[in-house]
Amino acid sequence: MNVHAQSSRSVLIPLVLFHLIIIALSNYLVQIPVTIFGFQTTWGAFTFPLIFLATDLTVRVYGAVQARRIIFTVMLPALVISYVLSVLFYEARFQGFAQLAELNTFVARIAIASFIAYTIGQLLDVTIFNKLRNTKNWWIAPASSSVIGGLIDTVLFFSIAFYQSTDEFMAANWQEIATVDYVFKLIISVALFVPAYGLLMNRFAKKINHI
Repeated sequence: MNVHAQSSRSVLIPLVLFHLIIIALSNYLVQIPVTIFGFQTTWGAFTFPLIFLATDLTVRVYGAVQARRIIFTVMLPALVISYVLSVLFYEARFQGFAQLAELNTFVARIAIASFIAYTIGQLLDVTIFNKLRNTKNWWIAPASSSVIGGLIDTVLFFSIAFYQSTDEFMAANWQEIATVDYVFKLIISVALFVPAYGLLMNRFAKKINHI
């Protein structure tokens, strides 16, 4: 895809920042369980689908190669930011900067799980979206990549982060939480973020003078 260099740089920085913010926020919110209609999930289920929106827009605007570069650029800073934020606000309370002097293995495990799940899930998302991006119906690519990428990301993240975890609640309920989390991700992605992708893509297309 041909884009003007200046216009693409003006879009690149917000996309990178968006990735970092959503990953860090989601890793913090996944520590906070919530019950919806009798099902256990976490608040992270409502924020992380945004990352698939950002990735799909990146592929559409820059292509798969540049999207992968963004993912590899973001993953290490996201790991560090996620750990620091989650330690400072562990269990939804500010713990003080002194907590950073000691390794919080529970939070570190979540951050590492996120690192692995994000990298594999997003690379898969890029691959699927890139193969389907030229299909007649524009929504097939973002919907398919979100469904499959989200499934792999969810399975990897929850199994790595919470299987036999020191957090008794998460250790006992992670499979249910992961299932409900994925269902909510599907609902949010298909009902809200796929249409949002269409609207944002039109806006980006005008911005970079691409039709």
